[in-house]
Amino acid sequence: MDRVFEIRAGVCQDLAHVGIAAMRSIGLPARYVSGYLLTQPPPGMTRMLGADASHAWFSVWAPPFGWVDLDPTNNVLVSETHVTASWGRDYGDVAPVGGIILGGHDHVVDVGVDVIPVDQVAP
Repeated sequence: MDRVFEIRAGVCQDLAHVGIAAMRSIGLPARYVSGYLLTQPPPGMTRMLGADASHAWFSVWAPPFGWVDLDPTNNVLVSETHVTASWGRDYGDVAPVGGIILGGHDHVVDVGVDVIPVDQVAP
């Protein structure tokens, strides 16, 4: 997290951890959320299949509202365009991929995700 403060930038996982640390530093419970984000192509462009990836944000416990989800990467409250997959104390609790690969050291994991609203899926 020191590097995030030093360069004043980071990926969604970094920004979620900064938000969690800030909330916890003032005594508010906070959790890491892993999921997906519905992305829209720029005007005039077609939607690329498999172009989306996992996303991260955080939740803070805010009585009387309960858990309030915040997306610091996009500077928005989480909405119906965010799909929660899991939550935990930090990234280590909810890593989207885990396991053991046997063999050489040159393996690469390549993941693509499509988030499409149900009413837009062809029958």
